[in-house]
Amino acid sequence: MSNNLLIPTQFPVTCHTDFVGQGSTFVAIKGYKQDGISYIPLAIEKGARTIVVANSAIIPSALQQEITQKNISLIRVQNTRHALAILSAQAADYPADRLCIIGITGTKGKTTTSFLLEHIIKKAGHKTALLSTVHNKIGDTVFAAPLTTAQPDYLHQFLKLCVQEKVRYVIVEVAAQALSMHRVAGIFFDGIIFTNFSQEHGEFYSSLESYFQAKCAIFEHAKPNIPIFINQDDIWCKRLLERYPKLETFSITQESLWKAELLREAPHVTITMSNKTFALACPIDVPALLGAFNGYNIIAAAGMALKLGFSLQDIVHAGTTFSGVPGRMQRYQLQNGAACIIDYAHNPSSFEQLFIFLKKITPHLIVVFGAGGERGHDKRPIMGQLAALYADTIILTTDNPRSENPHDIINDIISGVPEEKKVNILIELDREQAIKKAYACSQNNSIIALLGKGPEEYQIVGNTKHYFSESEIVKQL
Repeated sequence: MSNNLLIPTQFPVTCHTDFVGQGSTFVAIKGYKQDGISYIPLAIEKGARTIVVANSAIIPSALQQEITQKNISLIRVQNTRHALAILSAQAADYPADRLCIIGITGTKGKTTTSFLLEHIIKKAGHKTALLSTVHNKIGDTVFAAPLTTAQPDYLHQFLKLCVQEKVRYVIVEVAAQALSMHRVAGIFFDGIIFTNFSQEHGEFYSSLESYFQAKCAIFEHAKPNIPIFINQDDIWCKRLLERYPKLETFSITQESLWKAELLREAPHVTITMSNKTFALACPIDVPALLGAFNGYNIIAAAGMALKLGFSLQDIVHAGTTFSGVPGRMQRYQLQNGAACIIDYAHNPSSFEQLFIFLKKITPHLIVVFGAGGERGHDKRPIMGQLAALYADTIILTTDNPRSENPHDIINDIISGVPEEKKVNILIELDREQAIKKAYACSQNNSIIALLGKGPEEYQIVGNTKHYFSESEIVKQL
């Protein structure tokens, strides 16, 4: 495995002018804020020789004349996002067809399950790659991940590099938006895990039902007779059993094909499958696997590994060497005896499960969080209500406010907090100062939970990303 792997800086097919090179095909996509048509002149200037537009796109006459004069090919298609995926795959020589790709979707748990499964396979001696919310990785080489599921132009160049590096297994987090926007069009999975389903992305989907149906589109990408795991304890996932009766089910609370039993909230799980039982123990210093909710992630990853042909010994060994997931239950011991947990939890279901666990291990819980601007307005009051139910002190702050007024975001959160609990709220828009105030409020045995940003090392204010690292701040407390 090469130590200097690089994703090309220019793509043969792309929707972004930053990646246009000599001879590129530029796909002009009409987005929610910008129209790719306006970027065609820049794409031509940078060397694009083929332009792809929607059938309904209107090309200004001067631009049409330039395209004709420069002998540039203009192709019209029904769906530019779908075309981007298919053309990107074609230009990369269909690398997905030569890889074993496991797709993992769900509202929460995707990242931890992905990291666990990749770790199991890698520890068994196979070359692996990972496409996740935290980062992308080929072997030990890490790449930034701007999106949970990459755009097709990047995705197929990444998969092409996987083939070149003789990677066999690729684990992919598949977001609902990736399915809705055809980012994985033309890719068919060798295994699928559906971790759970709950409220999220209200800014993108008109209802919970439409969001659920978007998630379910992953099954359209299933190869025949592959292992598909769903969470039997999740009421939404149960609906899938009616549609796909041959699914593998996993559970903690009821009888299932794959059953997990948690031992004392510790990272030890007993798994029963086919009437055989085995124990999977993870290092006690890996808080990323503490809590009942991680039992689902563990059994889903272990079950998929077994169905892919890996042994119980491979899985048990991997459990003893797993080091956790960046930004997921990442624990720091503080000088005053308190502990700080950094976690990516940013929706009501993640909040509730995390708070239930944390209240079991601390007499004093301090929660620092905000909510992303320009999205998810409906979840903000619920997050406030849950924080008020479990936290002793709440410090509301910013979390990628974008162009939305931070005070409006905080007011939305507070609207869900019962009147008698509002005395427990502090407001500090400067997130670094909010963390320092949380430390000042803490004492021996307190837990400070910094929620929402997880592994992110930035704050988005307006349209600008500013460097911001919670872990660096915490280490200096």
